[in-house]
Amino acid sequence: MGTESQIVVGNLKAHIEQIISKYEVALSENISLKKQLQMALEENEEKEDKIKTLEQKVEQMELADAFSVSAGDAKEAKKRIGKIVKEIDKCISMLND
Repeated sequence: MGTESQIVVGNLKAHIEQIISKYEVALSENISLKKQLQMALEENEEKEDKIKTLEQKVEQMELADAFSVSAGDAKEAKKRIGKIVKEIDKCISMLND
């Protein structure tokens, strides 16, 4: 092999090594990003569950509050129950979107 060929081969080897090195860095970064995404998805799911639980508690408290009025305030109780029903309908429509 001539000197020129050796130089070309040497340059090719150097370029291949650079490409392999960049590939390994990208692969490592990809793996890291996939782990971060998985953790974020799990955290998001936990927070969604917590939101649902809290919304249920609020709903229960509003319902209990609506029924806790005295017998003389039946009009007020109906108004509160109507408000709760509207909120439930709004939530259902948001879920359907």
